[in-house]
Amino acid sequence: MALTPFERRLLTAIEDGLPFVPRPYALIGERVGASEAAVIAGLTGLLERGVIRRLGVVVRHHELGYRANAMTVWDVPDGAVRGAAAVLVGLPFVTLCYRRPRRPPLWPYNLFCMVHGKDRGVVEAQVEEATAAAGLSGLPRAILFSKRRFKQRGARYAPAPAMKETAWTPSTAAS
Repeated sequence: MALTPFERRLLTAIEDGLPFVPRPYALIGERVGASEAAVIAGLTGLLERGVIRRLGVVVRHHELGYRANAMTVWDVPDGAVRGAAAVLVGLPFVTLCYRRPRRPPLWPYNLFCMVHGKDRGVVEAQVEEATAAAGLSGLPRAILFSKRRFKQRGARYAPAPAMKETAWTPSTAAS
C-alpha cells in the first residue's frame, strides 16, 4: 500500500504518541506543515485503509504513582468468558481484559486482566474484588506481578534504520 509523503510525515509525527495538549491534531499539523483538519482527515484515511489499526493511549502508570501492577489470569469455562469479561471491563481499575487460547498442559488460562495500583496490597485487593464481581471465585487463577518495566511507547510506522547483521555466537550474545 503506497503512502503519500504527507501520510509518511503523519505516521512519523504520531510514533511517540499524541501530544498531551488541548488540541493535539493542531500541534501535529504545525509539525508536519498542515492544518488541524488535514491531520484529522489524513489519520482517518489511514485508519480506514488499515494502515493504522487504532489510535490509543500509552499510559506510563509508574509516573502517575501506580507502583504495582499484575496480570491476573483465570481458567474460565468457555461459555462463561464473555459474561465475566463484560463485568471485568466495567471495573474502574481494570486497564486491559482479553481472551487468549489455552496452551495445555502448561498454560490452562484463557481470560487475562491487567490491574494497576499504588502498591501490591491495593492490586491484590482489586484482584479479589474483580474475581468476586465477575463470578470467578474458586476457578484456577494466577496473579502475575510485574518485576521489571520496559520502555512504554506506541507503534513505530517509519522503517527503522538498517541494523548490521551479526551471526549469533556465545561471544556476541553478551554484546
